[in-house]
Amino acid sequence: MRRSRRRSGRSEAPESHDRWLITYADLITLLMIFFVILYAMSQLDMKKYEVLAQSLTFEFRKADSILEEGSGLTGALDKAQQPKPADTSGKVTDPDEERRKAEKVQMERELQDLLRVIQSYIKDNHLESLVFVADTPKGIAIRLSDQFLFDLGKADLKTNSKPVLNKLASLFKQLDNTISIEGHTDNLPIQEGGEFQDNWGLSAGRSLSVLRYFVDGAKIDPTKFEIAGYGDTRPVAPNTTEANRQKNRRVEITVMRIVE
Repeated sequence: MRRSRRRSGRSEAPESHDRWLITYADLITLLMIFFVILYAMSQLDMKKYEVLAQSLTFEFRKADSILEEGSGLTGALDKAQQPKPADTSGKVTDPDEERRKAEKVQMERELQDLLRVIQSYIKDNHLESLVFVADTPKGIAIRLSDQFLFDLGKADLKTNSKPVLNKLASLFKQLDNTISIEGHTDNLPIQEGGEFQDNWGLSAGRSLSVLRYFVDGAKIDPTKFEIAGYGDTRPVAPNTTEANRQKNRRVEITVMRIVE
C-alpha cells in the first residue's frame, strides 16, 4: 500500500508559475498593433485631404451668411461685391461705371445739340404752328401736326412734309438712340367707306408711313425705330373745339433718352 502511494506521488508534474508570460506577450502584441495603426493614421493622403477641404469649403460657402454682404458661413465677400480699388484721392473707382457715365454724358450732349438744331430749323422756316419740339423725361419729343403731313382721314404723306422729314432724317442718322414714332387722332369717328375702319387703324397707318419714309426713303437702320398707334386715347387737349382736335391729330417722334 505504501509503495503504490509513493509511485503515484512521484508521477504528478510540478505546478508551473510562468503562465503570466503568455498574457504579457499578448499585451505587447496588441500594443504594437495599436501603435502601428496610430502611425498609419498620422500619414496624410494629400489628395484625399484636398478633396475633403474642397467639399467643406463648398458646403460652408453654400450656406446662408450671418455677415452683411457675405457669402456662406464664413461670411466671405463675393467677388462681385468686393470694393473696387480706390484712386489716389481716396474715391472708389470702377472702370465700367466710369465708361457708362462718360457715354451717358456724351449722349446727353448729343440730345441737347439735336434740340437746338431743331429749334433753330423751326424758327428759320417759320414752322412754329406745325412743328413743336421739347425736352421731356423720355427724350427729345418732336410733335408734327397732321396739317402738313396728311389729308383728312388719310395716311399718305403730303409732298410738302418731305423737307421737314428729310431734315430730321439727316439728324437721326448721326444718333444711336432708339426713336419712337407714335400716331394720334382726335375723337371724331372715321367716315364709312374710307381706307381705315377706325381711329386705331388711322393712327397706326400714319406712324407706319413716317417710319417707311425714314427706312425706305432715307435708308436709316430700321432697328433704331419703334412705332405705335394710339387713336384718340392720348389727347394733348380736350376734344371740345376744332382747334383742340387739330392739336390732337399729330405724329410724335421721340428720340429716346437712356434712363438707368
